[in-house]
Amino acid sequence: MPAAESRGLRVTRAVCAGFEGRSEASLHPDLRTFVGDLVRPYGLPLREDLLSEGVGHDYGQMAEGLLGRALPAGEPADLLILAFSSPDVRPGAPAALHLSRHCPGQPTAFAVCDQGSAAAFTAFRIAAAHHRTGGCRRAVIVLAEQSALHYQPAEPVGLPQEHRAVVLVCEESAGEGLRVRQQAQADGSQALRSALADHRQRGRGARLLLAADLAGAARMADRTADLDAHGGPEAVESARPGQPFTGVWTLLADRLARRPEAGGPLLVADHDRRLGRLSTLTLP
Repeated sequence: MPAAESRGLRVTRAVCAGFEGRSEASLHPDLRTFVGDLVRPYGLPLREDLLSEGVGHDYGQMAEGLLGRALPAGEPADLLILAFSSPDVRPGAPAALHLSRHCPGQPTAFAVCDQGSAAAFTAFRIAAAHHRTGGCRRAVIVLAEQSALHYQPAEPVGLPQEHRAVVLVCEESAGEGLRVRQQAQADGSQALRSALADHRQRGRGARLLLAADLAGAARMADRTADLDAHGGPEAVESARPGQPFTGVWTLLADRLARRPEAGGPLLVADHDRRLGRLSTLTLP
């Protein structure tokens, strides 16, 4: 008998948008109560100015409209995963469940958080694992960040410059699907070298998309020559600074919009310095 055809999930489309203003949830009294309970054991002060002004955006509200653009024909999804690093401003109403109600098919939905920038890659890894069970032919990955932090952190934290969301649709197709690799890597320069080595193994035609912080490791360590040796600006692209969670995924959305079907594989790489974790996503 002929061998069974290999099938996997592929990212087929992506949409992204920035958002201005605020959501009404940023003025809800439950936000103050929730954040206060969250930080009290650590002795961290609330940002009373932000809580009084009403600053921040609701992830469900941000991404709801993008779902219609990502699934314009109303194709039903089997799975929806929301991943984020900076906290939402509507903690009492799970945004993933809200988005499921506005997504064709009302898919199984949940969120991934508390993993820094690695959360986005974990979402893809879970989607691929769910596909292998036979229960998922189309998955929607929602990545979001908003720029307000309603308490004073114990040490400086790089916040996003704007509210932004990215929606990526993964669909079953013939051939090898997306692959995620996550590994402990404390040093940013070493993480960059690992990402470049992985990229080199993809062969000619491969493209490497680097998060801004990971690309910054090259400049800090004076390893620009390493980037040039891997194909120059056409082979290696870096996300713009200012969006620590969605930056590289915005770059991916832009690349998918202009990438010819015959293009080579893409490798997306990000390094979470706080967690000491290098994450890569390979798209065939």
